[in-house]
Amino acid sequence: MCGCVTTAYAVAVWAGLPLQTSSGGIRKSELFPSLPGSLFVFLLGFPWFTWEGALGLPAPPMAGAAPSTAFGQAVIGPPGSGKTTYCLGMSEFLRALGRRVAVVNLDPANDGLPYECAVDVGELVGLGDVMDALRLGPNGGLLYCMEYLEANLDWLRAKLEPLRGHYFLFDCPGQVELCTHHTALRSIFSQMAQWDLRLTAVHLVDSHYCTDPAKFISVLCTSLATMLHVELPHVNILSKMDLIEHYGKLAFNLDYYTEVLDLSYLLEHLASDPFFRHYRQLNEKLVQLVEDYSLVSFIPLNIQDKDSIQRVLQAVDKANGYCFGVQEQRSLEAMMSAAMGADFHFSSTLGIQEKYLAPSEQTAEQEAMQL
Repeated sequence: MCGCVTTAYAVAVWAGLPLQTSSGGIRKSELFPSLPGSLFVFLLGFPWFTWEGALGLPAPPMAGAAPSTAFGQAVIGPPGSGKTTYCLGMSEFLRALGRRVAVVNLDPANDGLPYECAVDVGELVGLGDVMDALRLGPNGGLLYCMEYLEANLDWLRAKLEPLRGHYFLFDCPGQVELCTHHTALRSIFSQMAQWDLRLTAVHLVDSHYCTDPAKFISVLCTSLATMLHVELPHVNILSKMDLIEHYGKLAFNLDYYTEVLDLSYLLEHLASDPFFRHYRQLNEKLVQLVEDYSLVSFIPLNIQDKDSIQRVLQAVDKANGYCFGVQEQRSLEAMMSAAMGADFHFSSTLGIQEKYLAPSEQTAEQEAMQL
């Protein structure tokens, strides 16, 4: 029966009869302008004949072929925010999930790596050698190293190609200017996108900045500038949640900082400081800038807590599309797993607050927030 239907379709095309499609009638002269009808029916009987080839469509990917698209994380953030520790903990967590992981060190000043490094930029250029040869300081030497890497991306690509099929973790340098206005790192990420490498920028900042309103406003501005400059899907992380109150108490609940709620309350808190009272208008403009873009939010993380790591990984996979990529089976089971893995952010933040923050009496600011 199937053969009769196929033959009837071929005869209809050969005869020039219109076929019912979403775009209207299609004639044989439009599909095969130079192919005689009798030859077309003759070719149809051969097993190697495919409609994709006849219509000029790309052939479907072969089963078991190596995936061309790779996924990963570009771990960025200021010095001391825990980027290397994050790469170590996340790589162990991913391997426990069954993913093949390759950690790439892009920081030429990072010595004594605690993780197994698949690619090390130190093999190409070292910060110490640059400082000695060019008589540069640490910051200038690091900028030169990143520009040197940008000029030798063929070396990086040759190192990454054998690892195609792995999940990449890029441990990036901690100089803030690389992520806010210098173009070398952004150019490197842009070139990786041309290599079909889908990255998510994971921006780590110390959670204890939440205890100081002025520092938190600075963190918000830095995070916003990084998001706009790097040009990657972005996930902001409040790291070291287990140490959040070692430097002071929070003025508001944790969700106020993670969701970046009405920042006018933060300005009122700053007004009590005699030093910042003179800069109230400046702080108002900075806060207004952050709220106008409405892009910045944070996910709390304790790298030693697997539930916390899982929440971060879900956000990263959602940002770069890993759960629907070629490395995951495109089935209803995989889609439902990704959907069921979603969690209400408020409930997860509330659980973290109960776990890491000491209970305290409600302040006037918190009462005002609840009204």
